[in-house]
Amino acid sequence: MFSVAIVDDQPVSRAGMERLVSEDPSLEVAASVGTVDELARTGPGAFHIVIVDLPPRTANASLELISRVATVGRPLVCASWDQPPTLLATIRAGARGCITRHTEQAAVRDALRIVAEGGFYLCPRLVGRFQEELSRQADEDPSGLAPREIETLRWIALGFTHAQVATRMGLSQATVHTYAKRIRAKLNVSNKAELTRMAIELGHLPEHRRSSPAA
Repeated sequence: MFSVAIVDDQPVSRAGMERLVSEDPSLEVAASVGTVDELARTGPGAFHIVIVDLPPRTANASLELISRVATVGRPLVCASWDQPPTLLATIRAGARGCITRHTEQAAVRDALRIVAEGGFYLCPRLVGRFQEELSRQADEDPSGLAPREIETLRWIALGFTHAQVATRMGLSQATVHTYAKRIRAKLNVSNKAELTRMAIELGHLPEHRRSSPAA
């Protein structure tokens, strides 16, 4: 069973998330609090997942918040808005997924299971917005890789398969495979772990602060 903590300063929405989590026999609500400060008292790696409500705030403030949450469990951000630069900042701070208040309940449960098992989840509502932002950042990036190669690198480093990257970028799997092959050749890497490390070193994907839940 996966332990879940919920952070939301709105009692009604927090109660709704508690009910949703409790309906899944593979999940357990281990904590439900109004602030990150309350959660921080539990100690490092206390939970498998931390669902954290993210109200509108700056990218820097969001990065700081999620960095703190990531010390006690894998953060799953629930955003009440969709500003891609700020939400991307939460991923770079350690968020393992992003959903919104409009995400269907079944999709939220899928997100929880994926994040609990160490994967990454991005709700369909945000995919297009993220793609636009990644493309914009890639156009501005001076690292040497072509813009679409940088975009591909970022998605792969976030844990997406070639098939998933193809869907998000509107490309064929063969094209994504070609991009990945070019990236490995240009960066002189041979596997995904090295690819992710290079993405971090080049500044294309700042390092996640990860922690493993206590056994």
